[in-house]
Amino acid sequence: MTGGAEVVAVPALGDNYIWLLHDRDSGHTAVVDPGDGAAALNALAERGWTADQLLVTHWHPDHTAGVAQVQAASGAEVWAPGAERAKFAGFDHGVGEGDRVTVGPWTAEVWAVPGHTLGHIAYILPEIGVALVGDTLFACGCGRLFEGTPEQMFGSLQRLGELPGETLAYPAHEYTLSNVRFAAHAEPGNAAIAERLRAVEAARAKGRVTLPTSIADERATNPFLRAASAKEFAALRARKDSFR
Repeated sequence: MTGGAEVVAVPALGDNYIWLLHDRDSGHTAVVDPGDGAAALNALAERGWTADQLLVTHWHPDHTAGVAQVQAASGAEVWAPGAERAKFAGFDHGVGEGDRVTVGPWTAEVWAVPGHTLGHIAYILPEIGVALVGDTLFACGCGRLFEGTPEQMFGSLQRLGELPGETLAYPAHEYTLSNVRFAAHAEPGNAAIAERLRAVEAARAKGRVTLPTSIADERATNPFLRAASAKEFAALRARKDSFR
């Protein structure tokens, strides 16, 4: 990551992460997917930061339940998927594919990445190599298909996988250990996955956050990103849904 950017993980709701994207130079702070308003506000207060804007990737309550509380405390405006306004109406700016959002000194490109939900979006900040991906891409995994089709999610993942390898993706959940265990099951001969499993097991044993993840690492170890077709992806997703 370049410039004065700082990204902080705020654990919430058991396995969620709220992300705080902060510019050290201007003091601007964006809060990403605040599913727990108290957790977000406490993390901001601990650092002496104020929420200047809220960025939402999709409508699910574990990403939006704290929006009103943070907005009431800060006056920050909210950007969220315009396509999901019927399911989550508490925002100021509806955005979608091709839109651009000013985030402090940076510009975020809005990408439509359907699959987990139909209106799911990601915020891509190429100036600092950051991708705020919500529940579309996880470390070694991807979101469940609650609304979209395998074809949609496969396309979304392939698109994210074309970002520069050094791009850091910030998913919204700490699912890495279960995901990498499945990846080792799906690709038993993949040495990169085996190495990542050892590293993640050690990190989680110490309670460490396993995110962000680089696009390069996902290309090497994420079976969903590595799938050759939507059909192959769908079979993997079905196997993961029943994997224990």
